[in-house]
This record gives sequence, C-alpha cells and structure tokens, in this order.
Amino acid sequence: MAHRTRHPVAPAPRAPRRESTAHLALRAYATFMLFSALAYSWWYNLLGAVGAAALIAACVLGTLGIWIPHLARRRGRRAYPWRRLPWVALAYVALALASTAWSAWPLATVGTGAVMVAFTLQALFLADMLTWGEIIRALEVALRWVLGASLAFEAWVALFVGHPILPNFFATEGTPDPHWYWVRGNLFDDWLVGDRIQGIVGNANLIGMLALLALIVFGARLRLAILDRASAETLVFHGLWIALALWMLARAGSATALAAGAVAAGVLLVALVMRRQRTARGRTRVYAAFTALAVALAAAAWALRGPVLDALGRDGGLTGRDAIWSAVWERAATHPVVGNGFSSPWVPWHPAFAGWIVDHDITVFQAHNMWLDAFLQLGALGVVLVASVYGSALWRAWFFAVDRPRWDAHAERAYSPLTLVPILVVWALLTQGLTESNPVMLWGWLVVVMFVAKLKVSPVLTHPDSGADIGRRRPRRGVPRVAEPAVTPAS
Repeated sequence: MAHRTRHPVAPAPRAPRRESTAHLALRAYATFMLFSALAYSWWYNLLGAVGAAALIAACVLGTLGIWIPHLARRRGRRAYPWRRLPWVALAYVALALASTAWSAWPLATVGTGAVMVAFTLQALFLADMLTWGEIIRALEVALRWVLGASLAFEAWVALFVGHPILPNFFATEGTPDPHWYWVRGNLFDDWLVGDRIQGIVGNANLIGMLALLALIVFGARLRLAILDRASAETLVFHGLWIALALWMLARAGSATALAAGAVAAGVLLVALVMRRQRTARGRTRVYAAFTALAVALAAAAWALRGPVLDALGRDGGLTGRDAIWSAVWERAATHPVVGNGFSSPWVPWHPAFAGWIVDHDITVFQAHNMWLDAFLQLGALGVVLVASVYGSALWRAWFFAVDRPRWDAHAERAYSPLTLVPILVVWALLTQGLTESNPVMLWGWLVVVMFVAKLKVSPVLTHPDSGADIGRRRPRRGVPRVAEPAVTPAS
C-alpha cells in the first residue's frame, strides 16, 4: 500500500513514467542484437556462411531503420555528440578498409571489412540508444539466452540425437576429427566434471569465455538486487543463473577463460579496495602495493608455467599455438608497417589461408593472439591503434568503476555495482587476447567499442539532467531530499 508524506521539504509524489511500446521494442531488438553477436558462430553453424551474412545485412538495415529516424527527430534538441565518438576505434576500421589497396587477399578484406563495419555500427547504435542500465540488462538477457540455449542444445543432442553433430547438420563418411563437431553429445557422460562441452557456439573456449562474461554481469545484477532489497524469489533467480554460468565455465574446461577469470577477480579486488580509499595518498599506496603484487604474481606464473599448464591439462606449446604464432610471425614480418591486409577472421576457403595453417585437419582462421593478428593484417600501425583503443577503454572504465558518481558538490553518493562491469569485461578480453583473437573481431570488438563509446558520451551512471535512473540504490529509509539529484525519477 502506497503512503504519502506531508513533510514540508518532500517532493510531491508522482507515478513512474511508463516506457513506450517503441522503447520496449528497442530493448528487445538490442537484446537480440547482442545475442546474435555473442553467439555469431551459432548462426554460422546453423545457417551457413550465406545465411549468416544475410542475417548481418538484415540487422544492419534494421539498425539504420531505427537509428536514422531517431537522429532526425532529435536534431535541434540534442544533436549526436560527434566529437565524443571513439575516433581511434573508427580509425582502426578505416585502416582495415583502406588496406584493400595493398591487401594480399583483397576479396577477403572487403568481405570481413564489411562485417567489421557492421559490428562497429551496432556498437555505436547500442551506446547511443540505450542507457547504462539498459546495456547491462540487455547483456544479461543475451547471455542468459546463450547459456540456456547451450544447455538445451547439449541436452537435445545427448538425449535424442545420440551422437555428435557437425555444423549445418552435415553428414560425413567415416569418423571425422572431434574438433570438427558442433556438439559432441557428451553432456551427461559425467555432468559435473565430464568432458568439455561446446554449447551452441560450437567451441569450448568460446562458451567458457561467454560463461565468464555472464558471471561478471550476473554478479553485478545480483549485487544490485541485494542493495535494492529485492524479493527472495528474485535473489534465488539470479543465484541460479550464476550457478549455471559457473557450471558451464567448469565444463568448458577453457584454460584461457579460467586465466581471464583470475585476472578479473584480481581487478575486482583492487577496485573494491580503491573504493574504500578517502585520500589521494591512500589510493597511491593501493596502486603501489597491487602493482608490486601483480608483477610478483606474473613473474611466478611465468617461472611456474610448466606445472601450471600441466595442472590445466595443457602442454608447453599451449595446444599447438606456438606453431601457429611462428607461422603467422613469419608472414607478418614481410610487411611490418601496414601489414598484409585486413581479414578478421581469416577466410578459410580463400587461397591465401586455405591449407596455410592446419590444426586437427581444420584450416585455422585466426592467429590465436590479438596483437599478432593485428600485426599480420595491419602491421605496426594496426597494433598501435588496437593498443590505443584498449588503453582508452581501460583508462575510462577504471575511473568509471572507482570514482564516486558526482556532478555537483555532493561527494557521498553510493557506488553502483554496474560500474564494475566494463573494467572487468575489458580486462577479461585483454587476457583472452593472449591466446585468442576474439577481442579484435566480431563480438569482442563490438563490446569494447560499445563500452568506449558509452563511456565517452555518458561517463556518469546517473545524472539529474539525463533522465537516467540506472543502477542507483534506493533510499533505505526516510524521505528523499528535494536537492538530491540521485533520486530523480527516470524518464
């Protein structure tokens, strides 16, 4: 039952504004876009290369159909902040397209360049059209779809199909290498600690990384629900999704995802300690202490890399990656300044890549290292641009996480758990980039560009003039003060 206070300084009560049907549809479309990006290989394995390309084209047309009229309507009231675009990321995309002029594989450059433009466009669209809370919420729902669909798909193959299946449900004579399989049907072999599962994305390392991203997002949402004193049913619901993400991370058996999770946990610890510091001297001490600890841990990990890799079930060559890196470096060194031409991912049926590097009878389509891949394709200039993109993301996301929300003299506003998501995700992607190229292509590129764009346009989580009511903590007791912008109702 609602109550109205007669306190003289309390604002007059008003009903919360309802979201329009159009905005609800926008949020649903954004969730579908993020799901399609995160699970792009699902669409590729389901629809084939032509079908996946058609889906990307349809999504681009849908985005432009929504975005262009919106920009036209708000002209004059609030123009698009062109000066705050992620220009370094756009420079990387421009260099990728320009490399068609000197590319050793121009057709592959044009095709994958179009995909890069499409994913970059979607990142800018999501950053512009959604609030911070809506972005995190869309990520949460998209990751639920990925994990839930992966569990259902694995169960369907194990229970009803009864044998592994190949991409596009192709049949083959004989028994192919297990690495060809989309899903191996081994979910119930030993469902707690059994063989690795691959989910709808058809790759254990990828589903492990998506499970880690889900843990980050689900954990932030759970913490927010606790602060908002959500019902027990809501907390249990969040807890079950976190349990599923943990289980899928364990069953994926990805050493890269586990290492990225360890790094994200360390960054989370540092950020939480930094949030408790009240002085610049205190922050300096935290920086010095944790920097020294990080250097010591990195040195210990390098010195003990053999036993660590053995414990993770990996060999000293990181499952053949050393041979891949050697071959890529040899080709990349022939054009060290501007590279051999953009192709991310590599097009496995193009003559330049088909049969070049083969692993388990499969043509490799990435360098398994984001920096080496950028060097191969766009040379030292590309590496500098990628480093600038991720450097900007780290810088902005870090202070977004550890600085209190502030736009006036009031310096005691509560931190939001949602502000931790960008910095943890970016560090996880950087760790993944040591053994995978995903952070500079497809969904990895979309996520980092989306975060950078949003941090530049909206560097605060809640602002009285923005109409945002994102992730703020509700007042626990008493009557909100009129002068408190953080409790301004959302538009």
